[in-house]
Amino acid sequence: MARKIGSRYTANQILGRGSAGTVWLGEGPEGPVAIKLLREDLASDQELVGRFVQERTALLGLDHPNVVSVRDLVVDGNDLALVMDLVRGTDLRTRLDRERRLAPAAAVAIVADVADGLAAAHAAGVVHRDVKPENVLLDMQGPLGPGGSHPALLTDFGVAKLIDSPRRTRATKIIGTPDYLAPEIVEGLPPRAAVDIYALATVLYELLAGFTPFGGGHPGAVLRRHVTETVVPLPGIPDELWQLLVQCLAKAPASRLRASELGARLRELLPLVAGMPPLDVDEPDTEPADEPEPAAGEAVTPARERVRRGAVPLVPGAKPADSNRDTHTSMRVPAPDELAGGARGTARVPRPAGAPRPGSARHRAVTRRRRMVLGAAAALLVAAAGVGTWLATSGDDAGATPQDSKHSAPASP
Repeated sequence: MARKIGSRYTANQILGRGSAGTVWLGEGPEGPVAIKLLREDLASDQELVGRFVQERTALLGLDHPNVVSVRDLVVDGNDLALVMDLVRGTDLRTRLDRERRLAPAAAVAIVADVADGLAAAHAAGVVHRDVKPENVLLDMQGPLGPGGSHPALLTDFGVAKLIDSPRRTRATKIIGTPDYLAPEIVEGLPPRAAVDIYALATVLYELLAGFTPFGGGHPGAVLRRHVTETVVPLPGIPDELWQLLVQCLAKAPASRLRASELGARLRELLPLVAGMPPLDVDEPDTEPADEPEPAAGEAVTPARERVRRGAVPLVPGAKPADSNRDTHTSMRVPAPDELAGGARGTARVPRPAGAPRPGSARHRAVTRRRRMVLGAAAALLVAAAGVGTWLATSGDDAGATPQDSKHSAPASP
């Protein structure tokens, strides 16, 4: 059902929903538009409305072919909306869900487009803070690029900053999506442009591998991995591309490339990955490390249904179809001892292909079988030792004489 948004726009049809609001297909004075209508509880927050208006100039000033432009900001009663360019296509998450992983040329071309958009935003002093496949739109009406990729545009600029007010999040909260959060955000440092580079490198890793480098399991475990773990190598890609990924996933923000550098380097690497098929990479085990053993007679849910690697649901009980769209959700910042991991930390290290992840159900089953084998071997050794002792003792007793069995001194000559 159509509804008016301010005096100039009409929202006609819902295109999608997220935790921050609803995106509508709308109509304005200059034709079709996309209208992101923020939740009513956000619209009733006077502090947030003030920040919304303050950001107007910065958001309206972002004009780049790889950025979904914001045309207008509407504050009208309970309506708080961003009016944006309408992109005829789909988002990158939808394509990734359909294809699981992309050919390296397509992945590199898409990420290079997004890096160019980020470079323009950073030059204008705007940090996105929530780069992820859901916020990358693919223009299906644009020309095809390397690997059959469509032009990529980054959307939802400024939404994280608008919602992230001190009163709303306090010092113990962080905003973002766990799989793509830079370590410095997890540790409570202010977000700079480098957080977008880290998130975009995570997206590139996911496009190539089919899963994020530190995702899976409880959000707290995901946050810890960002701080403590080393990214696991991807076999089959040129070393130059891998080194670029490692640099942009560096724990230290100063070690990462700038967005303009990342875009240029990726385009230089396109000839190296031209014609390469999607990587054949085994997805890591998805069972949480501290998952309890199922009780007798209890149904066991397949691992793929328990945990979805591409996006971690932050709201307990959220449906998978909705949780992968969640963004800008407040989470508690883990304490230093939690980040350290302790004796049962979740840090993952590179392991041989096919080997079970420590703590997973497969690992526990292998460990149980190994213990059973070792136990049986130990029992056999003990039994063999007992039989050998009995035989030796029996042989001594059978051939001994009374004199032999005594410790007599040698006879005198």
